[in-house]
Amino acid sequence: AAAAAAAAPAAKAGPRGRAKGGAGPRMDNTGSIGGDFTPTKNAAFLVERISYFDQLWAENQARVEAMDKPSITITLPDGAVHEGTAFVTTPMDIASAISQGLAQNSVVARVRYTTRHDSAADSVVACDNDDDDASAAGAEGGGELWDMGRALVGDCQLSILKFDDAEGRTVFWHSSAHLLGTALEQEYGCHLTIGPALQQGFYYDCFMGTGALGETNFKDIEKAAQSVVKRKHPFQRLVLSKEQALEMFKYNPFKVSLISRKIPDGGQTTVYRSGPLVDLCMGPHLPHTGRIKAFSCWKASATNWLGNVDNDPLQRVYGISFPDKAQLVQWREFQEQAKERDHRRLGLKHELFFFHQYSPGSAFWLPHGARIYNKLISFIRAEYWKRGYDEVVTPNVFNLQLWEQSGHAQLYKENMFTFDVEGQEWGMKPMNCPGHCLAFDFRLRSWRELPIRMADFGVLHRNEVSGALTGLTRVRRFQQDDAHIFCREDQIKDEVMGALDFMRTVYGIFGMSFELELSTRPAKALGEIDLWNMAEEELAKALNEFVGEGSWKVNPGDGAFYGPKIDIRVMDALERVHQCATIQLDFQLPRRFNLKYRTSALSEEGSDDTYAHPVMIHRAMLGSVERMFAVLTEHYGGKYPLWLSPRQVLVVPVSQDNIEYAREVRERCHNAGLYASVEDSSKTLNKKIREGQLANYNYIFVVGAQEAEAAEVNIRSRTNEVLGKRPLEEAVRWLGEMVESKEG
Repeated sequence: AAAAAAAAPAAKAGPRGRAKGGAGPRMDNTGSIGGDFTPTKNAAFLVERISYFDQLWAENQARVEAMDKPSITITLPDGAVHEGTAFVTTPMDIASAISQGLAQNSVVARVRYTTRHDSAADSVVACDNDDDDASAAGAEGGGELWDMGRALVGDCQLSILKFDDAEGRTVFWHSSAHLLGTALEQEYGCHLTIGPALQQGFYYDCFMGTGALGETNFKDIEKAAQSVVKRKHPFQRLVLSKEQALEMFKYNPFKVSLISRKIPDGGQTTVYRSGPLVDLCMGPHLPHTGRIKAFSCWKASATNWLGNVDNDPLQRVYGISFPDKAQLVQWREFQEQAKERDHRRLGLKHELFFFHQYSPGSAFWLPHGARIYNKLISFIRAEYWKRGYDEVVTPNVFNLQLWEQSGHAQLYKENMFTFDVEGQEWGMKPMNCPGHCLAFDFRLRSWRELPIRMADFGVLHRNEVSGALTGLTRVRRFQQDDAHIFCREDQIKDEVMGALDFMRTVYGIFGMSFELELSTRPAKALGEIDLWNMAEEELAKALNEFVGEGSWKVNPGDGAFYGPKIDIRVMDALERVHQCATIQLDFQLPRRFNLKYRTSALSEEGSDDTYAHPVMIHRAMLGSVERMFAVLTEHYGGKYPLWLSPRQVLVVPVSQDNIEYAREVRERCHNAGLYASVEDSSKTLNKKIREGQLANYNYIFVVGAQEAEAAEVNIRSRTNEVLGKRPLEEAVRWLGEMVESKEG
């Protein structure tokens, strides 16, 4: 099996939705293609597909037998060198030679070839997702991800990855998605469509005709999956021509659509077999299904083919899996904690925000939620003042010609709200950068003015499909702490360092750690390679200076088409990873708008060689304020620190006789800029204090006759710590200082 897999043209590591844990398919419109379909258990196509696969597999094995098999050298991370044979030796052979423990715990290999003996490696096209950029992303550490059971094809450097490695987990969950697909086909005879790995787990979409799937189906799905696990089916990789792929999946109109649209005539793609399942896939995969020791379905929902409501309805089943049953138990406990912290639940419970059917994806901010929202903006605005940013206000609506000039119309129009104005097409802005280019171009700029740091909290709108809307993390109306830095090439490193320091300050105050990745030039990059190399070198220097060499990762080929970027991954209190902040270099937008600055103090007119295009740095610290609100709400569990809290002080009178003084205390707090309320109901004192703590007031000021006479307050914390009496003025000043310093 290893040799047969290796004989096929080599593919790069899995496509972006696979190698990194995707977010699912992008939008497209094919209309209804599923037809009149009734799912049937033990469908005939299952047998026909396996028969055709076996035929092609046998032909491939015959080709392998006739191939030359030269000697190769395999170098491990510790420098040890192993001898092997091309198209015979596998990473699993090397792992087994080191130790059985390593072999048994291995998930996937990372391979960097110095010589290769295969051919036509780049003719293999991914069509197991619907990312129009089908170029495959490399492994995080460089090279490519490689099946443990797939024979090596040349001299290489080899690393063995386990489940503990991020890429190992993604491959593990990718293979588990195939396991889920197997169970769905076996139980229901459905048409599988797309099933990616996610940052946590995986899902598979399937077409059931008019049928539906729900939690009542989970037991049967899990039972079918467990049967496949017990059989330890190997994952077998096979390269097919476009014609062979169309023949193999002729029963499934959704797979046919992917093959027809994504594979050029004369092109090739890959499939993987694991037991009864054969699926379009670029891989890589686990050695066999028996590695999946714990498997569970946890959610089912309805969606549409390619995320478009005009297309066929699909059923989506989400799953999670682990190499150890104890990890599944821990995951379930974690899910219970996450459910308690869910920002959607807390938002309603504490009256922070809500959504309405008349404006899906656009939050209604209630007074207490608006306090947090505005405080986040004020926090960033104060940092702008310290760091030399100037704020601008730009229009919300533009003629579509702006987006055509920027290039967004070609790539992003379907995600914009567009409409007709006097016979011309207009759109609501989904991002600020083109408008900032117009602001830069307002007049001729000099090199002395650079860098120009232009900030904007303008309202943005994106036409997300209704099925993709998820609380505050995926919305249609939002604001960003968006800023663009226009600078010279020699200023890139310093400006990136400044943005990184800004980020560290922000997330340090939030109490969140972070990891940094440098995403480099993708296959479809625009611009001169020398400019890319210079920019990547400057970003690398900034990262080395900021966190130290070896303390950040390279993300090969995952930069934007217009420039490299630094991806910032932050971890919350539950150790979940979020990508909110970003720093991106852009060489292309200044050229599309022909932005220039004068490079010398020569004549006012000047010649072309006295002008240069600025480099544009896109940067955001919070990202979307809405998304950051959700992240922080779950990070703090609704118990916001004092400076951010919408409920800072609850004044509780001991009896009705003390209400007047309680109101005086509240007024004094209010005048000092604190959010304070009076609990003047007739409930018992203990009940009022307890309810105030459950409402997440940071401090409870209890006031009775003695406190009124002495102008004092008796202070308790949210955690019921008794802090004792303080003079009112001292207590207010103490809280004000904590708010100012963002402590407490």
